[in-house]
Amino acid sequence: MAGVTMRPLSRSVLATPVSRMRPTHFTRPQCLNTILDLRCSSISSTPALPYSQTRYSSYSSPDPAPKTPKRKKVTLQTLRNLYKKGEPISMITAYDYPSAHVADTAGVDTVLVGDSLGMVVLGLDNTVEVNMEDMIMHSRSVVRGAKSAFIITDLPMGSYEVSPEQAVKSCIRLVKEGRVHAVKIEGGAELAPTIKQITQAGIPVCGHIGLTPQRQNALGGFCVQGKTCKNALKLLDDALAMQEAGVFMFVLEAMPAEVATLITQKLSVPTIGIGAGNGCSGQVLVQVDMTGNFEPGRFVPKFVKKYADVWGEALRGIQQYHAEVKSRAFPEVEHTYPISKEELAKFEQAVDEMYKKS
Repeated sequence: MAGVTMRPLSRSVLATPVSRMRPTHFTRPQCLNTILDLRCSSISSTPALPYSQTRYSSYSSPDPAPKTPKRKKVTLQTLRNLYKKGEPISMITAYDYPSAHVADTAGVDTVLVGDSLGMVVLGLDNTVEVNMEDMIMHSRSVVRGAKSAFIITDLPMGSYEVSPEQAVKSCIRLVKEGRVHAVKIEGGAELAPTIKQITQAGIPVCGHIGLTPQRQNALGGFCVQGKTCKNALKLLDDALAMQEAGVFMFVLEAMPAEVATLITQKLSVPTIGIGAGNGCSGQVLVQVDMTGNFEPGRFVPKFVKKYADVWGEALRGIQQYHAEVKSRAFPEVEHTYPISKEELAKFEQAVDEMYKKS
């Protein structure tokens, strides 16, 4: 209620049985409004603060996290400068506001809104069912969470293969509606004309070669690429053709480190490896894989290194919460909102009179 001055509840009130505080059968007599108006007339009419400012105003965290210094916005030129200096580029996936916010706060250079969200967020078996609406919605959430990182989003399967014109329209939607800075496209030399039209429209394109999950049916599954001379040369040819068409960066996925290193050396734009060794210009991992968001035993690719145990911490916390709810140990006094003794007494008297008259 607007303007209420909050003070701690008395111990007698906190000890009141629930059955006494909430009648089993409640009927609203006609005199209710009149009684409450009379009993609450002394409450101040000071305008209420916005909900976002009052929700947690009664208490604060005992150990607030230190604020992270604001950093400069990462741009296309920033990435080019990192590449020229030989400084590795960090990339990580994010799919919503919380995952984008933590990635940005951690200082990563680039955030990828991957269509892998189909598997790790939506629970699908692969990425092929992800559509433009999914990518736009998740991209908008990520942009709100990552204020400094350079944000790239995947063109989902079915949004670019029909024609270059279809691809340009899809990219324009991702930039205008999804608010991202660049798009990523899976494929090879056959997409050079498409990439050229997208870049001519003023939209930066990141290429993706090697294991391309959208084409996993044609590849025979999620298989390592470039393990033969012929296949490795095809990857290099694809990279050179896409670079000529205008890509500013590549993702190299699931290929021998030596192949990825040689391809990187022959290109004049940075490469981001995922299961492609340390010879690339940078690295990317799926965030929920590397932070351990799922239960032990769930499949993760060989190239994933687990840096945290989100599943274990979340499970522990939720189990404790569940137990405390069952035992009525939660919520404690500090997690409730107080009311003054005077106003509580008025409220109790008003309720008693209300039931007497009913």
